[in-house]
Amino acid sequence: MLKPVPLYIGLRYVAARRRQQFISFINGFSLLGMALGVMALIVVTSVMNGFDRELKTRILSVVPHGFVERAGGLEDWQSIAESLRQQPHVQAASPFVKGFALLGAGGTSHGVEFQGVDPVALRDVSTVGEHMVSGSLDALQPRSYNIVLGRILARQLNAIVGDSVVLTLPEVVVTPAGIFPRTKRFTVAGIFSVGAQVDQGVALVNIEDAARLLRMPGKVQGLQLRFDDMNNALGRVPTYAAGLGDDFSGEDWSQSQGSLFQAVKMEKTVVTLMLMIIVAVAAFNIVSALVLMVADKRSDIAVLRTLGLTSKQIMSVFVVQGSAIGIIGAVSGAVLGTLIAFNLTDMVTWVENLLGAKIFDPRVFFVSFLPSEFRTSDAVIVLTAAILMSLLATLFPAWRASQIQPAEALRYE
Repeated sequence: MLKPVPLYIGLRYVAARRRQQFISFINGFSLLGMALGVMALIVVTSVMNGFDRELKTRILSVVPHGFVERAGGLEDWQSIAESLRQQPHVQAASPFVKGFALLGAGGTSHGVEFQGVDPVALRDVSTVGEHMVSGSLDALQPRSYNIVLGRILARQLNAIVGDSVVLTLPEVVVTPAGIFPRTKRFTVAGIFSVGAQVDQGVALVNIEDAARLLRMPGKVQGLQLRFDDMNNALGRVPTYAAGLGDDFSGEDWSQSQGSLFQAVKMEKTVVTLMLMIIVAVAAFNIVSALVLMVADKRSDIAVLRTLGLTSKQIMSVFVVQGSAIGIIGAVSGAVLGTLIAFNLTDMVTWVENLLGAKIFDPRVFFVSFLPSEFRTSDAVIVLTAAILMSLLATLFPAWRASQIQPAEALRYE
């Protein structure tokens, strides 16, 4: 016989005979469960990757890739900006001033980060000017006290272009009439829509107006940096800042926006672990199928032992059988999951066109489609984990089969 005996017999046992219909059903159910589990894992991880990509693309097209600041502010920021532009991968630098305040209108208030920017220089480090739904960044002129809001923030304040909003700083002013918070009235000059959390928590004003509000006229807080690739900013911004002097500090987008991306990464990990339970259930079904098969094949095992097969070979027979079920199911699920992951966006679009409704309403979600990004590394990890669980599931039933004694098994035959 050219084939190894345990491999040959194990593969024969995968397809149970007619009188073993229940065992055959269990085998098929185990294979189907493994395939569905692997498919679901690959599709879900691809969707999570897609949302992560969309978040990074949308947020980092508006939020600069890095920030360089100095305690006390910068006066001659132009020379420092020119020095930073000479660094590798740095494309542009723009001055900024930022602070936190309450923005109120019509009895409603929301906490915001207001950023003082130069509307001309900002275009070099951010694409927010390309996402204006009304108004223009050019309206942010010195002493105009105009403000540009994100779409969600404007909706929460029920404000449109031309309305007045009140910015309240976390400071107080002592007057003969008493103690009052510092406030300033701004006119809404524009509304932008990025489709991310920036729409809810950021307001833009002219840099001179912001500096005057924060009592640092003639200075800027720091510089916003734009790199040729967002990944090139990682780790380089603090180094570039340190090269300017000991009183300079810098952070890249992974630090300024790190909590958001870490949350997405954590969600992906938790969802993956939860869906891995489906694969574990399929592995337990393999255990059940093998236990029943061992009980049904006691006489066959006894005959094989009398023909000379060792305990290890008997154990190998059932390891092969269970592993074959798991591998076939895992590979089938991986192929199906890969196909779905590559075509998921088109499939959802087709369903939306069929139903005549949007599953992802752009007024509610920051994306109007279901993004998907297939990564080979995720598929390999899922497939490997499924195969390993299938292999581990076979060990106990196979060991029980190897412990069957021929005389005991044939006593009542």
